[in-house]
Amino acid sequence: MTMKVYFNLVCVVTIIVSCIQFTPAHYTQQWAVHIPGGLEVATQVARDHGFLNHGLIFEDHYFFSHYHVAKRSLYPNSEKKIRLAADTRVLWASQQLAKKRSKRDMRLQNSDPKWGSMWYLNRGDGFDMNVIPAWLDGVTGKGAVVTILDDGLEKDHPDLVKNYDPLASYDVNNQDSDPSPRYDMIDSNRHGTRCAGEVAATSNNSICALGVAHGAQVGGVRMLDGDVTDAVEARSLSLNPQHIDIYSASWGPDDDGKTVDGPGELATRAFIEGVTKGRSGKGSIFVWASGNGGRDHDNCNCDGYTNSIYSLSISSATEHGNVPWYSEACSSTLASTYSSGAVTERQVVTTDLRHACTSSHTGTSASAPLAAGICALALEANPNLTWRDMQHIVVRTARPQHLTASDWQVNGVGRNVSHSFGYGLMDAYAMVLLARNWITVPEQHKCEVSAPEAAKPIPAKSSVLVPLEVTECEGVENLEHVQAKLTIYAQRRGDLKIQLTSPMGTKVTLLAKRDHDNSRSGFNNWPFMSVHSWGESPLGTWKLEIHNDGRLMAHIKLWDLTLYGTATPPAYDSKQTEGGISISEVYKDVLDNSIDNSPNWKGGAENRKDTLEVEETEKSTSSSCRSGNGNFCLECNPDYFMHNWKCIRSCPPGFYDSRNDLNRNSEDSNLPSNAKCLPCHYSCMKCRGSMDYQCAECFGDAFLYNRSRLENYCYPSHMMSDILSEKCFFILQKKA
Repeated sequence: MTMKVYFNLVCVVTIIVSCIQFTPAHYTQQWAVHIPGGLEVATQVARDHGFLNHGLIFEDHYFFSHYHVAKRSLYPNSEKKIRLAADTRVLWASQQLAKKRSKRDMRLQNSDPKWGSMWYLNRGDGFDMNVIPAWLDGVTGKGAVVTILDDGLEKDHPDLVKNYDPLASYDVNNQDSDPSPRYDMIDSNRHGTRCAGEVAATSNNSICALGVAHGAQVGGVRMLDGDVTDAVEARSLSLNPQHIDIYSASWGPDDDGKTVDGPGELATRAFIEGVTKGRSGKGSIFVWASGNGGRDHDNCNCDGYTNSIYSLSISSATEHGNVPWYSEACSSTLASTYSSGAVTERQVVTTDLRHACTSSHTGTSASAPLAAGICALALEANPNLTWRDMQHIVVRTARPQHLTASDWQVNGVGRNVSHSFGYGLMDAYAMVLLARNWITVPEQHKCEVSAPEAAKPIPAKSSVLVPLEVTECEGVENLEHVQAKLTIYAQRRGDLKIQLTSPMGTKVTLLAKRDHDNSRSGFNNWPFMSVHSWGESPLGTWKLEIHNDGRLMAHIKLWDLTLYGTATPPAYDSKQTEGGISISEVYKDVLDNSIDNSPNWKGGAENRKDTLEVEETEKSTSSSCRSGNGNFCLECNPDYFMHNWKCIRSCPPGFYDSRNDLNRNSEDSNLPSNAKCLPCHYSCMKCRGSMDYQCAECFGDAFLYNRSRLENYCYPSHMMSDILSEKCFFILQKKA
């Protein structure tokens, strides 16, 4: 071989390797086409140009394919594009690019189908998802429909066949109504069947296990076993939205610590169509696994599916309440459920391919279906819940107890929140109880504010602070989601760390350093999202900090803040403030280990006198505010406590001194001006901390029960005979 030939061969190989390594997607046989004339017109257009019409994606948008186009091509088919563009019946057409989407399990193998191994459902004492009391109350998800967007569903599995719903199922990969997975030697398409079993495996049939919502209907969409394009995702997300209540997704862009990717134009439209038109206008509920990129220092705020305001993003907690090694910490995570952890910790039991059972479902893939099942229980309790109602209920009932993380903080309205766990562990029975009498939240509003002088260089080994003053935000007085849309040029994107501090002092990490991210692309109007300021006021100074920890230059170009929320508080918060909820209305019939993560609990109707006294105290001490904007205080003078954005002398019943909180920042302990009144567990009138076992005094309709010297619970008086009975004693004492 001559040197010239050898050199040319090396060049060719280098080019091929470069294409394999750096080409993120390929063009497929699939097309998305916008044709407003109706189905007959769309079908005729398809015939005229040699396409097959596979039906609607959503209104006036159709899914076409052309089998005389290459299945995989680095270049679009210009001839078909020109012909469609010239057709006056077609407003828009796009050949679809295949995307890389990863399932979020951890690929570990074992098997144990016994109910006794379902530790995350049966341990009790606040160490499980608190589903047993909901089941004992007759709530099993009846009437709710959940679909699993994944690699298929073994619809004839003996533990799924009874609850299988064909109207919630479709094969988008093969364009037919059968979602059954493709079988191979390594069972690579087991993922969807495993997720479905967590939601709705049938109970009491001696086959495998039981789902969280074993009375619900479950379907599957086969969409990951082929080219995943924008049209495939949109078609899956918009399947039968008037029938399906909850879409559960345990996949997303690569969790490799270097990818920044999200839904395309069609999938984004599908999300919006779902929340505005799905479920007869109540909105489709999208539950999403937050991601498994922890080992690669990934951040789920770089995943446009989990950081969407339309998705309910769920992370994982291990058997012992720790942050799993695969967990991605980010400010968009709303809550957590249990999943796998260290080698010595147990995993999740569920259905498996070939009519089998496994006890080794893992990762955030296992967490999202548990959350979907819990949401199905809440929907049985109240089918009128909107997609935003569900998020509000999760925020208020998630339990931070027994979860260990270094970054727990108390936000501006007294809620515990963490980048690893969100607001804590989802609590099924607390959600059911709260859902029953829930009043739909006020209309969502949003306002957008741009930083007037955002453009700044960020030299190597330095940081910049870019403040943004929000003096008005029409329609938004109580925050829900916060989006910081940033355009940043960076020579090495992974060196950036981005933090945002709200006017009420809640500091979140929008982006942590990503060691594997060598991209020079930076961020182009990327929406970093936070739920940590839920319930806070948007007014005041927001502070954006960008740290460049590398050796190369970066530059912030634009910063826009999009604030979502309501003009008035939800009715539930107003009832709490007015003292309109008694403990027996919330905490009845069955023993419950839940916690109320709401900011304004002040006791029952019998304590209205205390409420009035508190209000008088707040009025009389308004001058104790050290700093604020006239509507609320940001900081109190020494010897005062922050409560409901005001400064008072002492914490009211139902609240305790934040300086006694185990999760407080160490620096706060020496600063009396930062002291806050934090809510007790809602069963306690007075308490020593936020746990349900830290009650010091009960409301008039409850009894102080001393289980041990350090454990004091308030149980409704009418329940005491049941609590002391053998049945409830078993629930209290049960260990996995």
